[in-house]
Amino acid sequence: MRPLRFVALGDSLTEGVGDPVGEAWRGWAALLVDGLSDGQDTPVEFTNLAVSGAQTRDVLEQQTPAALALGPDVVSVVIGVNDTLRCTFDIHAVAARLDRVYAAFRAQDAVLLTACLPDPGAMLGLPGVLARPLARRQRAVNTVVHALSERHGAVHLHAAEGAWLTDRAMWSADRLHPGERGHRQLALRFHALLEQEGIATGDTPSAEPEFPAPTRSASLWWLATAGTGWVARRCTDLLPQLLTLAAAEVRHRARGTSARLDLSASHAVASALAALSVAEQPDAA
Repeated sequence: MRPLRFVALGDSLTEGVGDPVGEAWRGWAALLVDGLSDGQDTPVEFTNLAVSGAQTRDVLEQQTPAALALGPDVVSVVIGVNDTLRCTFDIHAVAARLDRVYAAFRAQDAVLLTACLPDPGAMLGLPGVLARPLARRQRAVNTVVHALSERHGAVHLHAAEGAWLTDRAMWSADRLHPGERGHRQLALRFHALLEQEGIATGDTPSAEPEFPAPTRSASLWWLATAGTGWVARRCTDLLPQLLTLAAAEVRHRARGTSARLDLSASHAVASALAALSVAEQPDAA
């Protein structure tokens, strides 16, 4: 019997950041693999194409062609947070790219896994005036992912919801990526959805961590080294625009017109989805 081919696309979340095993990252997608197999009768070939820092453009232009060439039976596309952290953020472009990616895999009859994601500003504990613009962007992306997942018949996980978001034991030192417990939680929740669809026939992934949680000193060391570099790279691109967005937030709040910002974001999402419904869909391959 041909192995079941599972290919994972996305950014650092799917790459496995926060769940180290030896010198490499593991992550939720790798933890899900055994749950897709019922043993020797259906072995699983797993390929992880996710790359830290990837945006929807990277998934469309680089990861999708590579994944299509593998002929996946199951493919996960979990992406979008990095788009919200860039000054180039454009919900119309995000929607168009995701629509092409989803359509390409469904055209190959692959089972498509998607997820909406938590708000990065809230996870980082940013002040409200800085967090609200990021939250607005993430809600926009999540709305698009919800709509397109339904349109393309994806198995969709509501990862932006649940008590796990406020449980610090689920998160790594950087507060943006899950730790091992968090990655296991994602694997468990995807497995439950796939089991309902009759696709996941293997054992349920364990919720209990295999390795001890990082010590406080190890977490602080990470933040002072790799974590600082990560923040610096993001701030170089995002910070100027984020300050502009924050200034607009303050002005509208002072005038009592904050609702206009939410309304404008909602209109942008509706416009992006409406454009897809009437546009001729190109071949994403």
